[in-house]
Amino acid sequence: QVHLVESGGGLVQAGGSLRLSCAASGSIFTINTMGWYRQAPGKQRELVALITSSTNYADSVKGRFTISRDNAKNTVYLQMNSLKPEDTAVYYCNANIKRRGYAYGDEYWGQGTQVTVSS
Repeated sequence: QVHLVESGGGLVQAGGSLRLSCAASGSIFTINTMGWYRQAPGKQRELVALITSSTNYADSVKGRFTISRDNAKNTVYLQMNSLKPEDTAVYYCNANIKRRGYAYGDEYWGQGTQVTVSS
């Protein structure tokens, strides 16, 4: 079994900052990609940021959000600065993880953490 546990969401005023964390645990052999997605009410889930050997960001968060990864802790972070009301959403951690004894990786999701930005 593999689990992703997120933390760090909350309520913040526009212009403020939050840092999300997501720790992977379980029978992990290697972690390929890690990333953050978000889903606002009435909207589809969208990619926010992805990290492999490089990073990729949604245009809407470039220059404001930074994704990073601590491989020793199997943890991915999302530093969110200059937050806007339109960043309000449930943020989900995602990882492609190869388990011990398996030939390929599988996709795993965290439970989601609410981020609310007030105007």
